Amino acid sequence: MSKNVNNMGFCSFWVACLATSATFGLSNSASGKTPPLIFNDYQGSLAVSDQSNDAHKESEAIAIPSVQSGTTSSDPTQFPLFQLKNNDYQKLADFPRSVSSPLVALENVDDSLVASDSTASARTQAHKEPASTKVEMGLASWSENPPTPVYSPFEPSLGKPESKQANFDVMPSADQIAIANLQERSKFRLPHSPQDLDSSTKSHLLTPQTPLAVSQERAAGVRPSEDWSREPQWVVNLMQAIAYECEHCSLDGTRGQENLELAQNNLPPSVPGTGQPGEPDVLIAEVLVSGTDNEQLVDVVYGAIAVQPGRTATRSQLQQDINAIFATGLFRNVRAVPEDTPLGVRVTFDVEPNPPLQQVIIEGDQVLPSEVVDASFANQFGQIINLRRIEEAIDDIQTWYQQNGYVLAQVIAAPDVTTEGVVTLRVAEGVISEIIVRFLNADGDPTDPDGNPVTGRTRDFIITREIQLQPGDVFNQATIQQDLGRVFRLGIFDDVRLQLEPAPEDPTKANMIVNVIERSTGSVAFGGGFSSATGLFGTLSYREANLGGNNHQLAAEVQVGEQVLLVDLSFTDPWIAGDPYRTSYTVNAFRRRGISLVFEEGSEDVRLPNEDRPRVIRTGGGISFTRPFAENPFVDPDWVASLGFQYQRAQVTDSRERITPRDERGKLLSASESGEDDLFTVQFGLATDRRNNRQIPTSGYAFRFGTEQSIPIGSGNIFFNRVRGSYSYYIPVDFLQLVPGAPQALAFNIQAGTIMGDFPPYEAFPLGGANTVRGWREGALAAARSFVLGSVEYRFPVFSVANFLIGGALFIDGAHALGTQSSVQGNPGGIRGKPGSGIGFGGGVRIQSPLGPIRIDYGINDEGGNQIHFGIGERF
Repeated sequence: MSKNVNNMGFCSFWVACLATSATFGLSNSASGKTPPLIFNDYQGSLAVSDQSNDAHKESEAIAIPSVQSGTTSSDPTQFPLFQLKNNDYQKLADFPRSVSSPLVALENVDDSLVASDSTASARTQAHKEPASTKVEMGLASWSENPPTPVYSPFEPSLGKPESKQANFDVMPSADQIAIANLQERSKFRLPHSPQDLDSSTKSHLLTPQTPLAVSQERAAGVRPSEDWSREPQWVVNLMQAIAYECEHCSLDGTRGQENLELAQNNLPPSVPGTGQPGEPDVLIAEVLVSGTDNEQLVDVVYGAIAVQPGRTATRSQLQQDINAIFATGLFRNVRAVPEDTPLGVRVTFDVEPNPPLQQVIIEGDQVLPSEVVDASFANQFGQIINLRRIEEAIDDIQTWYQQNGYVLAQVIAAPDVTTEGVVTLRVAEGVISEIIVRFLNADGDPTDPDGNPVTGRTRDFIITREIQLQPGDVFNQATIQQDLGRVFRLGIFDDVRLQLEPAPEDPTKANMIVNVIERSTGSVAFGGGFSSATGLFGTLSYREANLGGNNHQLAAEVQVGEQVLLVDLSFTDPWIAGDPYRTSYTVNAFRRRGISLVFEEGSEDVRLPNEDRPRVIRTGGGISFTRPFAENPFVDPDWVASLGFQYQRAQVTDSRERITPRDERGKLLSASESGEDDLFTVQFGLATDRRNNRQIPTSGYAFRFGTEQSIPIGSGNIFFNRVRGSYSYYIPVDFLQLVPGAPQALAFNIQAGTIMGDFPPYEAFPLGGANTVRGWREGALAAARSFVLGSVEYRFPVFSVANFLIGGALFIDGAHALGTQSSVQGNPGGIRGKPGSGIGFGGGVRIQSPLGPIRIDYGINDEGGNQIHFGIGERF
């Protein structure tokens, strides 16, 4: 039989040896260029593609063995060949390989040889997904000095989903290089020289080609190209392909075979399936299938092969049939056994089927739900394992990862299939190893002109505490986008960027580098304006948003107007260090002088005996704490609570700040006869906000409740409790189409409040004006102990100019003092004829600006009066 086999062109063992003319960097003699080639996983075959713009048209053939892991058979059909194929844009070299062969892709990038992981998870798109393994491939390079080889592991390129590649640094003096399947290094005796490449390592041994005459810059064969501006090239020849024997491991769990024998015989180049000279045709007398009694599997084999009795076949055609059987995914091992008969050659395809699928084990997962795994493999349990369907299930798992934001997660390496039908998949989900804060200058560079790292004022923990993802968590794109948004909304950075790098200790993990560009956080501003409540005013203010690099906020403001004098100093810590609930606090001190709206409007203003108008001067300070009610500080809380303490000394004076406790009617304007009151109050608030947009809400609701209890300490012995609540509700509508797609809403608001106990008159509720009932002057409707208030608005866009949305509003407001004006000390509202109830209606303009909506309303009240109101922000 061996004689007949040899007549067919078969041999028991071989190694493909290529001369220097079979270079993997095909030279173009006309142009002197050597365009780079890429080894690629091309639809189940190892391929070489010519990446030049002018692909070669001539046909060239190159041979390389693709040795199946653990094969002990001497059957030469286990060692296929490939041929360069021509098309209009590429040269592809198909390796009809055994499925279990580990694959790599080589590419020239920046003086380094680049290898791509072409595992089963990326067989048709080897450069479309991030690399997923560091230990299964490596590169070794040798030179005469030093004699010891340099090994570079496969380093995945995290954060580059469009590129599946990793750089292997090559010694500039390297004489020879090798792409080696290193797997776990402890399992292999790595060679110390090219001559040591024996049964310990499976390698493709490459040597740099002598440079062309156009360049002699590097004797080792690194030839910078004058025609390829971006990619210096290694021009290399495939010298030999050496198989290995590993007693303790297998290259690919999908086969589970343990031994691979060294093939040493030469094979003349041939072209698969073409019947060219050197590859004789042999008459096939009979085709049989052995190794299984399953008729369906036998039919699958017959359906996959092209060899038929009564026709001739070549050895390449037999190899193609073996590959076709492997490609069904149903078999662990396939070999073709030819046997001479008087009528021709009997070919028996000896197959080993996969076992039925019994269990799927996922290793390395943290976030992958078992339900997803079960659903992906649900229709495969109990059936013969089909590697194609396994790949489909892996794709389903990969899709789940991508759709849920785990963009670094990947099923790595080929599935491990045991003879008991247990499939083990190993996943690298992209675990975060470390979070690093890096400061950049205004140009986005991490170093200054002298090369020193840029330093920032902000302390690192101010940034990292805003990031929900922490070391040990799986990277999630949606979560990190929210995290970066929180960092940016601190208001102390001009830019916030994320960079991902492989963790040096474990490249399957990622280091998150948060790059920030700090902004100037201190500001001094001077301005002025007009308010319906205070008239004309001017303001001078100072603000620092990042005091001490701790995001502490310091503010000072002085406001002077026709009816107001204000000095206010405040300090805010937006998140107390070490607090898990994002508790904040504010400390403030103030001195405010103004005319209380309680003493304004009506049939006549309140006057002092000297005909002056009374002013109320409040001097004091306080502290307040705010805490969200949520276990997770990174989500919007259901409720926010506040607690505050405040002390103020209130004085009733004339314009010269002379204390005057009674008006011209003899009515007491303060709680004490002295005209000076001490108010010490404890304040508590509770709020929830479920609006879809804080600036321009169109749906949802908001509720606020607050109470203030005074403690009778000091002058006036004041003891009262104030309670107030507000509820707003929003309904999206589409009545007008003036600006397509712009938000419209019906907005409803109801408020109520009351004061229980004895209180000075300036603490009463003033009704009427821009923030209560429009169409009435400020405080002209009532000065009440209790009230109810309701409003309805239709808010709609009108047009947009230079990114500013101009909108309109129609409104109706109404309020009632519930007959409580007379219970206010001195009855300042009732005596001056304030009606105690009323409505207002009208329309207004809204100009969207960075400060919020600028509001201008024109209202008409139910007594025929009218008023224009100005303000910033919606009324509710």
